[in-house]
Amino acid sequence: MKKTLAAIATGMILIAAAGVPQAQAQTKVRIATEGAYLPWNGMDASGKLIGFEIDLAAELCKRIGATCEVMAQDWDGIIPGLQSRKYDVIMAGMSITDERKQVISFAGPYATEPTVFAAMKGSPLLDQNLPTTAVDMAEISPDEQKLIDQTAAVVDGKTVGVQVSTIQQNMLEQLMPGVEVRTYDKVDNLGLDLVSGRIDAIVADRSAIEGLIKAGDQNKDITKFGPAFSRGVLGEGVGAGVRKADTELQAKLDKAIKEATADGTITRLTTEWFGYDTSIK
Repeated sequence: MKKTLAAIATGMILIAAAGVPQAQAQTKVRIATEGAYLPWNGMDASGKLIGFEIDLAAELCKRIGATCEVMAQDWDGIIPGLQSRKYDVIMAGMSITDERKQVISFAGPYATEPTVFAAMKGSPLLDQNLPTTAVDMAEISPDEQKLIDQTAAVVDGKTVGVQVSTIQQNMLEQLMPGVEVRTYDKVDNLGLDLVSGRIDAIVADRSAIEGLIKAGDQNKDITKFGPAFSRGVLGEGVGAGVRKADTELQAKLDKAIKEATADGTITRLTTEWFGYDTSIK
């Protein structure tokens, strides 16, 4: 469902660089986020943007001496919006991948977390007792390939929901071609169709699935299963997307991200929002 103009306007905040005189602050930086992917980014009941990336944006803007405007943008148009200069930066749980680096540049990464599957309690998928081992696909060992193949065999022929144009969609299409992939505009809609029985399973970031489970009693039977996948086809971690021509802004953000990582700021923020540390080590 498309956001109304009022909702988008409500979900827009200004972040002023603390302690930086206005005359010295650089031109306002506009940051786009999805506003529908907690704990990375989301909206509270009043329509205010909240989440880890909203707090991180405030930190980064302070560090680069900028006044920043953070606005909501639907996921499926978020890169075209950057290219058409609707905003200057994307901070929306976007993983750095080779495909995306062909069209935009990234500062970071600033965080990462595993991708997992989930099904409803009582699903035959949960009876397969897939190992919950971590699978780092940057360099796949024989044992890790076995786990990928086991998972692919379990979901073969099943209908699996995934958010459109995500690293998880790439993973399904490249590594698990026997799956019937059904795409959705938002993670919330993945949960709706899983609970209603219209799909067999979903795949997303661990925090997104845990957020669905906590969202209401109707989702309490959503259950994670199988290995925790990372890197490789899933990218290098989440970063801030910028236009290729904006090399100065990219460099400033990259420096600020490195500083916020080194001094523990990102560890603190991710622990507050995720309940565990997702910073880049």
